[in-house]
Amino acid sequence: MNEPTSAETIIVIGASSLIAQAFIEHAIAIHHSTVDNNSAHNSAVQAGDLPLNIITVSRQPQLTLAHLTNNIVHQHFYCDYQQTSIIECISHISEVAGKVSRIIMCNGILHSQTAEAQINPKTQIQPHTHTHTQQPSLMPEKRIEDIDAHSLEQLFYANSIVPMLWLSALTPLLSQPRHKVSGEQKCVISILSARVGSISDNRLGGWYGYRASKAALNMLIKTTAVEYARRLKRVKLIAFHPGTTDTPLSKPFQANVPAGKLFTPEFVASQLYNIMENSEPDGEASYLDWQGKEISW
Repeated sequence: MNEPTSAETIIVIGASSLIAQAFIEHAIAIHHSTVDNNSAHNSAVQAGDLPLNIITVSRQPQLTLAHLTNNIVHQHFYCDYQQTSIIECISHISEVAGKVSRIIMCNGILHSQTAEAQINPKTQIQPHTHTHTQQPSLMPEKRIEDIDAHSLEQLFYANSIVPMLWLSALTPLLSQPRHKVSGEQKCVISILSARVGSISDNRLGGWYGYRASKAALNMLIKTTAVEYARRLKRVKLIAFHPGTTDTPLSKPFQANVPAGKLFTPEFVASQLYNIMENSEPDGEASYLDWQGKEISW
């Protein structure tokens, strides 16, 4: 295990997702630009004076990043997203992390094609077998008769429980002196939510499990922010709606997306990075879309 670092640290959970990968690439590009600008204005500044520590977590045993330089350190951790594994993973991260400035969580499922990264073995769904065809095991419900207990369990585990398990495990880490932010420093935690998780904005109905699991996530984030206002005053929590992004999660539904409203992961990542950069801890959680506009809880 590497020695602890005093470098600024970014933690990316669910790092195999396209949005997560684009966010990492954007963070690396911004860091390179900052180093170049500082070096140009101050000959005494060396590249190694502005270190960045990128910590990634996913179900992939290995994850390789491109465009790394001597002043950027990358460390990857495998996690199966069960509570014991998450706690163990945070223990390892604590040994190598510096001042944690950004944490993003890109976990979540909507349909069976996105389920592999978030399955809880205790509630794993078996495909529904029909006479002639085998239907997908998990798809958004179009009507109330489509409700299935196992599907709901899987959606809630992936979209609500897993992010909360990470927040729970991260709280002691962010309270440690070596990682704790204070003064002008801040830590912004962004968790991928969805506009359909807004209770007051629900006018179309349907998608019962996905809507409810994201609404539950929003409540968990909001409740965590109340506690953080007492315990971790320089930490800001954001529930982030990325819009419809060109990823496997949205693939079955892209035909209905209006022109110009299907975003690339790179665009969403840059928007998220800027939102996090400009967000200040205020003791409250924010529910924001890709434009940085507030969404009604």
